[in-house]
Amino acid sequence: MDMEKFFDTVSHSKLTEILSKTIKDGRVISLIHRYLNAGVVVDHSFICTEQGVPQGGPLSPLLSNVMLNELDKELEERGHRFVRYANDFVIFCKSRRAGERIKNSVPDFIERKLYLRVNKDKTKVVYLNQIKFLGYSFYKAKEIRFRIHPDSALKLKDKVRVLTSRSNGWGNEKRTDKTKSFIKGWVNYYKFADITGLLKRIDSWYRRRLRMIIWKQWKRVRTRFAKLKQLGVNKYKAWEFANTRKSFWRTSLSPILSTSITDIRLEEEGFIFFSDYYKQARKGVT
Repeated sequence: MDMEKFFDTVSHSKLTEILSKTIKDGRVISLIHRYLNAGVVVDHSFICTEQGVPQGGPLSPLLSNVMLNELDKELEERGHRFVRYANDFVIFCKSRRAGERIKNSVPDFIERKLYLRVNKDKTKVVYLNQIKFLGYSFYKAKEIRFRIHPDSALKLKDKVRVLTSRSNGWGNEKRTDKTKSFIKGWVNYYKFADITGLLKRIDSWYRRRLRMIIWKQWKRVRTRFAKLKQLGVNKYKAWEFANTRKSFWRTSLSPILSTSITDIRLEEEGFIFFSDYYKQARKGVT
């Protein structure tokens, strides 16, 4: 179920009413009300905020959870199984008929009681293997298991392309730090998914991109020749390969580069890889 422009449409009066049920100090309510009505600056122009909560503000996630806690209580009273993170949530049911019934009744409560809008086009009744929730998807083996959604896998490759661009002007030290930080963060987020095969394929492609960058850094023929000899390549083969006119990307797949700029040498340079870090992060995960 998808909330339409949630952070832009939160009703200030309804939110204040919910807060007032628990917060008895009027000064706190007044302070929150002033925060909500402070307005925002968009393209150097001031805009009043008569509804909604500022996205990116430190109080916004908390206030959104206060508002949607009312939805949680309603779903619990109805006996539904669900999971919610901020304004993103999934309700689980046993049949399509039950799903269609929930699809019609829950939006009615959201719009009538909470004064929020549900995006009817994006709210769908689907089987579990078609769900996308916080970048995850699901599949059924002997039990329900996590996997990464295909869209998330595409975004991963796009991010790696940016980090391993030949033209971003980064040195090896900066690139190592940036990629290491990204890989650790990404893997720790998706460590509950079964993605061993995917990460091995990503790593193979990622290593090829690293070799492509290194080959480009060895700009001159003499530099390439010297570097290849230093890495143990026969001098005749090194000279022949240093004079290649093939593209950087095509050259990166060559046996000479894969056997000279080995995986171990890349690790010695400080690079880490998805599948290796995934094995570490998965320890203790069932």
